[in-house]
Amino acid sequence: MNENDTHPSNVIRHLYVHFPFCARICPYCAFYKTRGNATEVARFCEAIVSEARRVAKKFPLTVETIFCGGGTPTALSTVQLKNLLERFREIFDLSALREWSIEANPGSVSVKKAVTLRESGINRISLGVQTWDNQLLKLLGREHDAAQAEESFHIFRSAGFSNISVDLMFALPGQRERQWRDSLQKTIALQPEHISTYCLTYEEDTEFLARFQQGEFAVNDETETRFLELAMTTLETAGYEQYEISNYARRGFRSEHNRAYWRGADYIGIGPSAFSTRGLERWQNVANHNEYARRLFANKSPVASIEKLTPAMKRTEHIALGLRTREGIGVHTIGQNQAERLISDGLLSRQANRFALTRAGKLLADSVAEELL
Repeated sequence: MNENDTHPSNVIRHLYVHFPFCARICPYCAFYKTRGNATEVARFCEAIVSEARRVAKKFPLTVETIFCGGGTPTALSTVQLKNLLERFREIFDLSALREWSIEANPGSVSVKKAVTLRESGINRISLGVQTWDNQLLKLLGREHDAAQAEESFHIFRSAGFSNISVDLMFALPGQRERQWRDSLQKTIALQPEHISTYCLTYEEDTEFLARFQQGEFAVNDETETRFLELAMTTLETAGYEQYEISNYARRGFRSEHNRAYWRGADYIGIGPSAFSTRGLERWQNVANHNEYARRLFANKSPVASIEKLTPAMKRTEHIALGLRTREGIGVHTIGQNQAERLISDGLLSRQANRFALTRAGKLLADSVAEELL
C-alpha cells in the first residue's frame, strides 16, 4: 500500500490491534508472537502509538469496534496497558464505540490489571481458557491451570465486566469426550455471556504440526464431528445461540467485531503482522516487532505486503465466511441448481431471501463451502 495513495471516502468502523508478546509460546499457535524483553516491549508501545497516529491521519474512521488480540495483550504490565489505552482514546474518536474487546490469558490477570482495563474503556473480555483439564492445558503449553482460569474469570466479573467470552478448544490430542463435555459444563456453570469453541488445527510453522507430521498426533474426522455436535447440543440447551459455527452467545452479546469480519466489512489492523482490508486491497504489516518499530521510528510505513483482491476473490470469501453464520448468504450469491442439490441433501435451508446451513450442514460446513466454490 502506497502511503500517498488516495482512497475512497468510505468510513472504516473497525480496528484490530496486535500485541505480539507472550510469556510462553504455545506449541499450537500460528499467530505472530514472541517473548520480548523490557526494552523491546517499551519500543513496541512507542511504535504502535506512532502507527495509530498515522492511521488516524490517513483513514476516515468512525470507530465502532476495537479488538486487541495477540499474542497476549495482558502480557503487558498494568501501567503499559493503561498508557496505551489512554493514547488510543486521545488519537481516535471513540464517540461511536460500541465494543472494545481484549484477549486475556488467565496466567497474566490480576485484580489491578482488570480494574485498569475496565476504567480505560475495555467493555468485553475474551478469556483464553482453552480447556479446564490440567493435563490438556500442560499439553497445550499454557502457563495457567484450571484454578487460575476460574479465578481470572471471577476477577473480571468483580471488576465490573458484564460481557465475558470464554475460548475453548476441542479435538485435542488424546482428548476424550468426557473431558470435552466437562469443559463445556464447567464453562456454562460460570455463566459467561459468550463462548467460542474452536477445533484444533495443525498450522504451519508450529510444533504441533511437526508432531502431527511425525505421526505422534492424528486427525479423526468422526471425533471432530462428534465433539462439534456435542458443543452445539450442550450450549444451545443451556440458552446460547450458535450465531456462527464456532461462536455462541446469550441474547445481545454476539461479537460485533467478528461479525464485521464475517460480513466482509473493511477494517484496519495496527501492530506487527496485523492485516487490513479496504475495498479490493488487503495489506499486512511486517511480522517482526523490531523491524516494525524501526520502520515507524524512521517515519516509514510498516506495511510489508499488499494483495489486490478481485471481485471473484471477495465472493469466495463472502460465501466461505457467510455460510458459517446464522444469517447465511443471499440467495443470489450461488447458483440455483447448487442450492437445490444441497437443500435436497438436507445441508442447506432457505429462509426468505437467504440460504443458511442446516444442523447437518454445520457439521460439514467446509465440504459445503467447497461444493459452492
